[in-house]
Amino acid sequence: MKDKITEHSINLFEKKGFKETSIQDIVDSIGVTKGTFYYYFSSKEELLMDIHLGYINYLLEKQRNILDDNKSCKEKLFDIVYMLISNIKIQGSAAKIFFREMKNLNEERLALIVPKRDEFRLNVEKLLKDGIENGEFRADLNAHIITFGILGAANWSYQWFNPEGDSTDREVAEIFVEMILEGIQAN
Repeated sequence: MKDKITEHSINLFEKKGFKETSIQDIVDSIGVTKGTFYYYFSSKEELLMDIHLGYINYLLEKQRNILDDNKSCKEKLFDIVYMLISNIKIQGSAAKIFFREMKNLNEERLALIVPKRDEFRLNVEKLLKDGIENGEFRADLNAHIITFGILGAANWSYQWFNPEGDSTDREVAEIFVEMILEGIQAN
């Protein structure tokens, strides 16, 4: 039931927004009582936090698996970008909630999310620095800024990428990484 509440809430938050969605809206969409909601969550904010943690923890686990592979930095970079874009099919709505509704988390809850988000970013930055160090990427790059560019492009794709559209997730990832590498690849 907890998963069902979360799933319905993600859909409602995506359509109506977090603030505009009431607990009554959530329970009505499932056909249960508020008591059922409060059995699993103490508040709508706790539910939002649960959605945020589920999303970022999933991405971090996937990223760690990629980084643990015995592949080149270029291949790992592709795998991370591909993972983020292909994840839209699985968690596109959760991504929208993660990026759009973070402002509705209080400081205490943000203190649990922001370090995880930063960890993901810093892992990409380290990957770029490793690629610079081993000669895969240009030595004159600013890995910090390039990281924001890569994550900005990949993370924003949840706004426009349609997994059922003309281009597959793999094709979009290939285009992104080709665009990135043509700008950072060593000669």
